[in-house]
Amino acid sequence: MGIRQLGERLITVAKTKREARLAAAREALAAQRRAEARRKRLRNAGIAVGTVLVVVAVLVVVKLTASPAKSTPTTSAAADVVQKVTTVPAATFDTVGKGTVSNPPVPISGQPALTADGKPLVLYVGGEFCPYCAAERWALVSALSRFGTFANLKQAASSPTDVFPNTQTLSFFGSSYTSDLISFQGVEAEDVDQKPLQQLTPEQQANFTKYDAPPYTSSDARGSFPFVNFGNIALQIGASYDPTVLAGKSGTDIAAALHDPNSAIAKGAIGSANAFTAAICAMTGNKPADVCNSPGVAAYAGKYGG
Repeated sequence: MGIRQLGERLITVAKTKREARLAAAREALAAQRRAEARRKRLRNAGIAVGTVLVVVAVLVVVKLTASPAKSTPTTSAAADVVQKVTTVPAATFDTVGKGTVSNPPVPISGQPALTADGKPLVLYVGGEFCPYCAAERWALVSALSRFGTFANLKQAASSPTDVFPNTQTLSFFGSSYTSDLISFQGVEAEDVDQKPLQQLTPEQQANFTKYDAPPYTSSDARGSFPFVNFGNIALQIGASYDPTVLAGKSGTDIAAALHDPNSAIAKGAIGSANAFTAAICAMTGNKPADVCNSPGVAAYAGKYGG
């Protein structure tokens, strides 16, 4: 081998070794970068897991230490609230007409008359916790006040943990009603905390069991509140209008709004009260005439056989 060939071979060997070292260095650098990336991912994952654990721990602590939502105690209704809800002007009833009622009482036929004390009976069964009952009482008190007089109405709010929480309302618990034309029985079966409040009489229970069930309502709505039976000629099961119109309103606000025919509250509650009035007029033989022949009630003319 000549000197030239030997020199070229040595150069080739040296070049090969240099390339090998560079390749090894590049691989080592790549491995280092992969390891760093892996450590970064693990570190970030650890941070994320740690954050989740911290959040969970905080939520647990909040859950354990937070005060439960408190229900509003039932009290005697304020005089101005009672005055407003029981003296809605006839002009307001007539202007509202059907209003925004979406679920008026459903007529039934062929049933024995429902009476008490020798007069047609309106039977209400509900619960103070129930937001749909809360909405319905404003309408029912307004309607019934066209035929008689309430005493000792209570002021309440629906459950703070149910839908439409803390809906301001009235309660029939401990109240009384007098009328020459009809009888009214208002039963609040459960209080705002869904504990037993009033027990139905055997007669009330039998009526509730029969009519708050198929074929008068769907099987999944059996036994639901509110339930109102108008003399066995019409049934109101569930709310007749949307309770959201009452959201955030005080009892004073709601009672005042009942007098404004342009308010969403009046269109719902007073529209329902006109439907209830029409059902009651069918029970009383269209008495009193000035109420039963009014334009607001005429909006439901013939619906309940009156």
